[in-house]
Amino acid sequence: MEHKAGFVNIIGKPNVGKSTLMNELVGERLSIITSKAQTTRHRIMGIVNGDDFQIVYSDTPGYMKPHYKLQETMMDFVEIALTDADILLYLIDISDKEPEDETLVKKVQNAQCPVIIVINKLDLRTQDEITAFGKDLREKYPKAEIIAVSALMRFNLNVIFDLIIEKLPENPPYYDKSELTDKPERFFASEIIREKLFLNYKQEIPYSCEVVVNTFKEKKDKLKNDITHIQADIFVERESQKGIVIGSKGEDLKWVGTKAREDMERFFLKKVYLELIVKVKENWRDNAQQLKQFGYKQN
Repeated sequence: MEHKAGFVNIIGKPNVGKSTLMNELVGERLSIITSKAQTTRHRIMGIVNGDDFQIVYSDTPGYMKPHYKLQETMMDFVEIALTDADILLYLIDISDKEPEDETLVKKVQNAQCPVIIVINKLDLRTQDEITAFGKDLREKYPKAEIIAVSALMRFNLNVIFDLIIEKLPENPPYYDKSELTDKPERFFASEIIREKLFLNYKQEIPYSCEVVVNTFKEKKDKLKNDITHIQADIFVERESQKGIVIGSKGEDLKWVGTKAREDMERFFLKKVYLELIVKVKENWRDNAQQLKQFGYKQN
């Protein structure tokens, strides 16, 4: 029996639904989802296995013109995803009133692999609008397959899956068939905390935060039950931001910790004890050495 395997990389502008799409395609909540743009900072892989196939999906940061070093490293992840894809999923939000980024358009047009253009959030438009939108895209991307979906409603995701299986190259599996992702548990613990920061704070605060998990240990509680002890630092860029994250009498930080712990227990299927400490690393988003320590630099 032939075996198919390949990397299916999801790209698009910020906040078009890439993380929602990958989570739905994988069947697990691997990428954090909020209504704010630029939530995804890393390239996150989710692996779907069958007897004769392995699909390695990649969620990537939203394509943008970078304004500081952190965003430059985020765009490095996107550039790698554009070049190492076996299949490219280019996600477009049909409700987005801003034009496509012309640099990204050219990269998709010149892709050396099969391209599937996914029109997302079709539930927000009429059938006539969807038809007209699809016609324009077919003229711009004559070599691409075009599918209209609602990732949130799971509409037409089976069509994407069937098309991916059809176009997937013959290869042995790249990862063990029992694996769900290439990222360790520590990474998802930090991402869950970071999601709560995006949900609880406004304006620039969540974008100025980075989370580092220092301790991830299995222990026994007083009743000899297994419990995972996690200690994480939340880094901000200025002393004034530290006070905002902690909040009056520590209430805001307590909310973040409680919600993150609840999500971790659902994700890891085990009891979690979570300790959070807020620290200051001035202007870390524009510091190359600090970004490397946080795991953003590839070399």
